[in-house]
Order: sequence, then structure tokens, then C-alpha cells
Amino acid sequence: MTVLFCNIDFDKGGVLFMMGPMMGSGYGYSGYSIFGMFLGLVFFVLIIAGVALLIYWIIKQSSQEKGGQISSRNKSIEILKERYAKGEINKEEYEKIKKDLLA
Repeated sequence: MTVLFCNIDFDKGGVLFMMGPMMGSGYGYSGYSIFGMFLGLVFFVLIIAGVALLIYWIIKQSSQEKGGQISSRNKSIEILKERYAKGEINKEEYEKIKKDLLA
């Protein structure tokens, strides 16, 4: 890439224009370019990893909410079984409540 450089020399009363490569010799990559490419790659990988973690977190939160509903239903059934086992409710009440909970 060629850039126009401008150098103002007040002692000589003139302006000097030069054209030349922006960095290094203009052939291949200089040290700054390789470092910049590496930094760009690291930055890109970090962005991809961040997006992947965000998607993972959203899916995990969603599954925990569904799992919470299922576990509360299971807990209700367990309490119902305990009440039936203790004799607090009869078989008809047990079947009716179980049907309501599973609906």
C-alpha cells in the first residue's frame, strides 16, 4: 500500500512530498502486521467463544426452568404417595388427585 507523506520544512521554506510504502519495505509482512494478524485472530476466537457461551447459558437456563416444573410435579406426586401410604387419603381420592396433577 502506498501512502503520500508530507513533510513541512520551515527552515528551507518549502514542503516536501514523498510517496512510499506505509510500513516496512512494502514486500511481505513486517513485524507489526504479523502481531496485528495474531491479535485479530485472538479477538475473533474470543468473540466466537463468547457467543457460544451465551447460547450455552440460554439453553441451560431454559432447561432448568423446564426441569424445575417437572421436579415440582414429581415432588407433588411423592407427597401424594406419602399421604396415601399414611392413610390420610383413600384410593379414590389418591386416583383423583393424581389424575389432576398429571393433567
